[in-house]
Amino acid sequence: MIDVEQFNTVYQRWQGKDDLDPEMKSDLLEIAEDREEIRERFYKNLEFGTAGMRGLMGAGTNRMNLYMVRRTTQGLANYIKKQGAACQGVVIAYDPRRHSKDFALQAGLVLARNGIRALVFKEITATPILSYAVKALEMTAGIVVTASHNPKEYNGYKLYWRDGGQLTNLVSQDITEEIDQLKNELDIPVMSVEEAEQQGLLQWIDEEVLQSYLQKVVSQVLRPDILKLHAKDCCIVYTPFHGTGLVPVREALCRAGFANVFIVPEQAAPDSDFPTVRYPNPEDVKAFALALDLAQRVQADLVMGTDPDADRLGAAARDASGEYQLLSGNQIGALMIDYILRAKTESRSLSDHAVIIKTIVTSSLGAEIAAKYGIRCLDVLTGFKYIGEKIKEFETSGTTSFLFGYEESNGFLIHDFVRDKDSVQAALLMAEMTAYYKSSGGSLLNRLQELFEEFGFFKEAQISYGFEGIAGQEKIARIMKRFRERDPEIFSGLNAVRIKDYLLETEYDLLTGKTGKTTLPKADVIHITREDKSWICIRPSGTEPKIKIYLSVRAHDTQGADAQMEKLQRFITKAIK
Repeated sequence: MIDVEQFNTVYQRWQGKDDLDPEMKSDLLEIAEDREEIRERFYKNLEFGTAGMRGLMGAGTNRMNLYMVRRTTQGLANYIKKQGAACQGVVIAYDPRRHSKDFALQAGLVLARNGIRALVFKEITATPILSYAVKALEMTAGIVVTASHNPKEYNGYKLYWRDGGQLTNLVSQDITEEIDQLKNELDIPVMSVEEAEQQGLLQWIDEEVLQSYLQKVVSQVLRPDILKLHAKDCCIVYTPFHGTGLVPVREALCRAGFANVFIVPEQAAPDSDFPTVRYPNPEDVKAFALALDLAQRVQADLVMGTDPDADRLGAAARDASGEYQLLSGNQIGALMIDYILRAKTESRSLSDHAVIIKTIVTSSLGAEIAAKYGIRCLDVLTGFKYIGEKIKEFETSGTTSFLFGYEESNGFLIHDFVRDKDSVQAALLMAEMTAYYKSSGGSLLNRLQELFEEFGFFKEAQISYGFEGIAGQEKIARIMKRFRERDPEIFSGLNAVRIKDYLLETEYDLLTGKTGKTTLPKADVIHITREDKSWICIRPSGTEPKIKIYLSVRAHDTQGADAQMEKLQRFITKAIK
């Protein structure tokens, strides 16, 4: 972090650079009299979090811009050269956000300047396809320029390693050290496009990778006979929310036999302004307004949407009255686990060594379904990179096989030729499930109700509190400290029986007074289990200025679950305020 007394010096260095990008120069002039804004932009360097580097676009060291992209990429290049892996190269993708393509090109030109081959997609490309390409093309690393589901003012930069997964903590720390040694982000050299192309250090990727990926996706259908007979009977509405999902999702559905697919026309074209949604998040029912309107007109069985980089999937299903219910990520994950296990059991292809992976903030309903089939479910920290890390461990050991991975925030992975969440795989599986249940007179919602009746009525919620800037960071730290120290104002009436503090790597049994050691990596996360087996998990976001609180309850019926959740939400809201 830059000393708060020095931020103005850094601002002056940027302002005094003769060949500063014109847009950056104009941006700096606009804030010349706003000392607080200058401080916010220059008091630190934009950092890596759970899913890479993400922030508001604009001039400054604490903003996403071409200079911070160059700096990060130079750190990556230095690390790659030290590993002796420069000859393999780096593959780069980008979404339709403002500056994404230029940021991707700038990253490629920094790599070229370091003698590292950069393969850049010609067109906008979904994040899971980038993950697939890293492994399929046997590259050293991958970069995708995206801010996922954040508003239009944001952009980001995610790094992948040679297995196609997001950076593990150890590799991320080593690259961060290389980045931190670069003291002047304004003077990172780049090669010209012409020279890079002439030397073969800048190459462009056409549709060959996409076609290979789609072939893999469609070949993994679990019940092909059902689709041959019934895919045509399913009516599906899909929206890419102006992002990268249109081509791969539509093509995957088409190849699998789903001919009755309606695309939301207002949201089909890539658009950096996301004009029809403030927050292109497939978890948010408001983002589905146009899709649900179209669904009513065409009487769709299934509505699906993918976020701008197409790694996450949201879905809504029609109930008996003709209304649509948006499914949560936890519910979708449970339905997928149930369907996969039933199908593989019927085909006798379920391995005894298969394992499901979920995050610690994900509902335990999926784990209970898995246990019915004798399948183990592992917990990992929040962030899909930890799921990818486990898949790599399984691959290395050969004693365990990956079956399914998911997180409550609508991230799902069915087949491990991709090592990150994949909405294209998920969309095809959701469509297959819809066709299967419809073929026997049922539905996704009917099956979900059956699961609740068998395993209990689970209900989850997430509460996020945004705290911008330096003051916000300090407030988040104070909140975590109060939970960590078990402030009586918070814990009175909480009826906590077990606390896992992943930062202190300690587990506390409040009934017996015993302490133990947590088994997951160190992280600023606190998980509290209550007497009634409901739980609370609190953590600062790794990519946004927020603190996130996850809640889960379980009851004998819907009304009981709703009542428990309402009570728990009131308690947490009061504690935070």
